[in-house]
Amino acid sequence: MAKGKKSIFFCQNCGHEESKWLGQCPVCKEWNTFVEEKTAVTHSSTVKGGARGAEVVTLSNVCTDQDERLKTGIKELDRVLGGGIVPGSLVLVGGDPGIGKSTLLLQVCQCLSAEKRKVLYISGEESLKQIKLRANRMGNFTEDLLLLCETNLETISTTIEKVNPAVVVIDSVQTMYSEEVGSAPGSVSQVREATHVLMKLAKGLNIAVFIVGHVTKVGTVAGPRVLEHMVDTVLYFEGDRHASYRILRGVKNRFGSTNEIGVFEMQKCGLVEVENPSEYMLSGRPENASGSVVACAIEGTRPMLMEIQALVCQSNFGMPRRTAAGLDYNRVNLLMAVLEKRIGLPLSNYDAYVNIAGGIRMNEPASDLGIVMAIVSSYKNKPVAEDTIVFGEVGLSGEVRAVTMPDQRVAEAKKLGFKTCIMPEVSVKNLGKVEGIEIVGVRTVNQAISLL
Repeated sequence: MAKGKKSIFFCQNCGHEESKWLGQCPVCKEWNTFVEEKTAVTHSSTVKGGARGAEVVTLSNVCTDQDERLKTGIKELDRVLGGGIVPGSLVLVGGDPGIGKSTLLLQVCQCLSAEKRKVLYISGEESLKQIKLRANRMGNFTEDLLLLCETNLETISTTIEKVNPAVVVIDSVQTMYSEEVGSAPGSVSQVREATHVLMKLAKGLNIAVFIVGHVTKVGTVAGPRVLEHMVDTVLYFEGDRHASYRILRGVKNRFGSTNEIGVFEMQKCGLVEVENPSEYMLSGRPENASGSVVACAIEGTRPMLMEIQALVCQSNFGMPRRTAAGLDYNRVNLLMAVLEKRIGLPLSNYDAYVNIAGGIRMNEPASDLGIVMAIVSSYKNKPVAEDTIVFGEVGLSGEVRAVTMPDQRVAEAKKLGFKTCIMPEVSVKNLGKVEGIEIVGVRTVNQAISLL
């Protein structure tokens, strides 16, 4: 066996390999993403027998008994994970700098260690004193929480096998390096090797591993795309780090649904759960103000009520301005074109600003009717009743189309004290009898606007 070194060029965006430098990646079509890295190459004149010990089993003989999940003590996180932490799973947590990734995982360590479960927190970015200062703001920690400041993968692997904890936290994977890979920490090869080593430890020792991943300027996890394919669960923190709220969204989950979200509020003591996000998002609503409409979106199995605000004013320039915050900009332009064509509103001479209060994002089509009602309310300067909720999808012909799970949306609105619900007429037929709230079905945008 003879070993040598050769240069291989990796795409930093998708991890594609080439033997020479290319200006554009042939896989992801990104420009100037190839970097040169030295890799060890093994030359062998003969190929001997493969690995032994693998057994072939039938599908009927596979045991389907699920291991007991570990409750983190944080209900919002358990909801996103699908009911708790699965032993032997590898979870990737990504998000913008300062949004609360390390804070959330340290809180998880606090809750698990309080239940007499051994937890190992490995940091490659912070010193022990920095972690201690952050922990002092959260409360008391037990002796079952172990700390390690290390970036060498070989040392980390030996420590994990020796300590054998129930949960391991790696903060972050971009700082870890292996001496066998001849490239700098954070490169494509190092990130892929670190994830592979941690995956083998998680599956082999049946321990849950959380790894923190840095994100690029476009919001995706830095490093090769294969990183997200290797792990079992991918969680993203959303929201402005300067605001108080945080949303934890599951992008990939092999042990549960990927539609669930968890809502948190950043406070001095750490991240606090928001058990009723609808009430939280609607706090501080203006009274009898035009352009303010409450709509309902479904995130997984949870209905969330949000306030859509619109401001339509006369434009002083030849090209009116359009701004959308928390909504799809192109979707807002499309709905304004429907109002011009089907309703006859001369919006081409008006500036339009549409916003979702609280800074949250809503991309569900069920918010279309709420956007339309908010724009028309601001244009005509007629407020929508405070106890009215609106939801429905709007088509290009001006029709109001059906939405999913209307019964849960109406139940959430009724729970928060709304008296009137404007919704698609098609969905009313499948709703059944509801007491305590008036259901108004509309077929077109004209019918909905006439209610103003």
